[in-house]
Amino acid sequence: MSFDQEQYTRTFSSFSGADIVATFNGRLIGELQAITYSVVREVAPIYTMGSPDPRSFSRGKRGISGSLIFTMFDRDALMEEMKKSYEGAPDLMTFQQYQWNVGAQENQILSGLQAAKSTGGYGIETWDEQMTKLGYGAVSGQQGYSADGLTGFYTPEYADQLMPFNIAITGANEFGQRMGMELYGIQILNSGSGFSVDDVVAATAYTFVARKIKGVERKANLRTSGQSSANTAAGESYQIV
Repeated sequence: MSFDQEQYTRTFSSFSGADIVATFNGRLIGELQAITYSVVREVAPIYTMGSPDPRSFSRGKRGISGSLIFTMFDRDALMEEMKKSYEGAPDLMTFQQYQWNVGAQENQILSGLQAAKSTGGYGIETWDEQMTKLGYGAVSGQQGYSADGLTGFYTPEYADQLMPFNIAITGANEFGQRMGMELYGIQILNSGSGFSVDDVVAATAYTFVARKIKGVERKANLRTSGQSSANTAAGESYQIV
């Protein structure tokens, strides 16, 4: 009795979450637990006199949104990875901010207002005066006002301060089958997390909007094409007969 092995080895391609990884601007974040996305478009009916039924439908604006869920270990995975800088790569994740709203400058405002409050001069005029002093003294060693010295670039403290980034989703299973898709221009809207005695695993969730989605595409099967992976051990090779 002959055994037809081909009918069992030829099959449809399918991928589970265990076969998929996601890279954020080229940074692979292993804590990603789930990613969802949806595409919504406005469609409005067009009516005319003499008929209760729509004559046509007008297609309007499109919106792309979704969510990201990360398992939380001992860090905020998305924030920590996106703030990293790599040799030869542009520092894209820094954001522009007024200097007095960041770090030591912010403390100067609070300490200055506290001192003014003790002398009875606390109020909006004191606030303006303190802000003006910080504005004039923003550039070290320079006299007078300088608009260039009012702002600087800083690493983000909150996820909504991250610059737009892309997400590439790649799937590869044990049979050599591969697929990929991309989401472009991701901007974070909301973030949330929490802890409970009833939760064994802590997670952080984000919602986002995107500019464009490139749908799932099949990639070349390394096994059937006779190619070998770059991770194949030295000296190992195979040939499709």
